[in-house]
Amino acid sequence: MGDAAKILGKAGENRAANYLEGKGYKILARNYRIRSAEIDIVAEKDGVIVFVEVKARSNVRHGLPAEAVNFRKQQKIIEAASVFLQDDDYADCACRFDVIEIYSDAKNFTVRQIENAFEVN
Repeated sequence: MGDAAKILGKAGENRAANYLEGKGYKILARNYRIRSAEIDIVAEKDGVIVFVEVKARSNVRHGLPAEAVNFRKQQKIIEAASVFLQDDDYADCACRFDVIEIYSDAKNFTVRQIENAFEVN
């Protein structure tokens, strides 16, 4: 990943966290990592733990951002979420998996939250 993509990705994650907080979510963790996977944002609202994958794009030349959250990526997120939920504080919580798409033209950001973007099979 090039420097411009990393910068856009980090800016997108920051924008997504601010967006969620503005919607009443409490951010529990950012860049939650286990050995083989990472979750961009773990948040909570109304007793539901929300695992959020953030995808930022400056254009849709390579498809919509959410399309990058393929089956393999979903499995990695689910794996990390299961470890996160082993914490006694969250063991009995409901959870869901969201994707937040960020579109940026270097001046403006557009945020689109896809709730329940995928489920555990």
